[in-house]
Amino acid sequence: MIFLLPIFLVISFLISFAITPFVISFARKYGFVDDPTKRPHPAHTHKGVIPRAGGIAIFLGIFIPIFFVLPQNKIFWGIFAAAALIIVTGLWDDKKDRSPYIRFGLNILSALIAVLSGIGIPYITNPLGGIIRLDTIRFTFSFFGDHSILLFADLFALIWIVWCMNMVNWSKGVDGQMPGFVAISSLVIGLLSLRFIDQDIGQISVTYLAFLTAGSFLGFLPWNFYPQKIMPGYGGGALAGFMLAVLSIFSYGKLGTMILVLGIPLADAVYTMGRRIFSGKSPFKPDREHLHHKLLSLGWGRRRIALFYWTISAVLGIIALNLSSGQKAFAMVLVLMLIVGFILWVSRISRLSYGTDEEI
Repeated sequence: MIFLLPIFLVISFLISFAITPFVISFARKYGFVDDPTKRPHPAHTHKGVIPRAGGIAIFLGIFIPIFFVLPQNKIFWGIFAAAALIIVTGLWDDKKDRSPYIRFGLNILSALIAVLSGIGIPYITNPLGGIIRLDTIRFTFSFFGDHSILLFADLFALIWIVWCMNMVNWSKGVDGQMPGFVAISSLVIGLLSLRFIDQDIGQISVTYLAFLTAGSFLGFLPWNFYPQKIMPGYGGGALAGFMLAVLSIFSYGKLGTMILVLGIPLADAVYTMGRRIFSGKSPFKPDREHLHHKLLSLGWGRRRIALFYWTISAVLGIIALNLSSGQKAFAMVLVLMLIVGFILWVSRISRLSYGTDEEI
């Protein structure tokens, strides 16, 4: 069944690519647009009225073929329901620009739906050897059937999913930036899962899901690349983080791989939250201090920034595929230190320079 992977990639690509023009028309007709003159936002970098709601096309590109590929069990419906809620939340925000606290609460609800369907992190690899089990404390209850909650396993999964949703969403400020590195990250997880098929035939489903996710974001990319015809919107960004979090959990809890591949978004998110908190601001308060904003201020063009994110993700993905669990832990620390150092350097230089916003 491995020979079907390129076919699934192409199918999801074509669905997302073909549906996006209709989503653009829908967004323009019903007011799901971003107009900087009517709704100014400090983090936005675009000019002119741009349709939002791109998450609809991405969602359909993933989930239309999934119905014909994956077993429709409890976990499947949990993922589907959570993803659907994310898209609805995104449309609501694209139309009304909701409070970040409301969005965060709905993020938690979406993640909770997924966790209650059976998505958890029962253990994590100890970089010094062995594993650390998170499934030692279990609570059972009856509600339309018997259910159980693994306290630490489910709590860790909940935090991981919510964190990924926000982390990825913060790195979509430049045309084409987010769909590219999300597709690369999905493919890395898919290729990693192939290694475990002999041990667990269920990993083929993870690989299918990863390739469908990659294909859908690649199909959306031509419409989002500079000059963008549509934005992914809040729903598209949050869905990207959700799918990457779920894929990393399913692929034998390869959180380390995902952390490494998403090195730039992760370091940028940690730096951003730390900077806001230590300056006495809300961690959810938007600003123009993300890495892509700093690079724009140095005169980098939008294409260059997007390609920079893609290239680093691809390089880190190749590295992750060739490292053991223990090696990944040390690589993560080193990479995050280097990227945070780069962000600090860019932040310092950008304060002294005022680059143009021309395309390079």
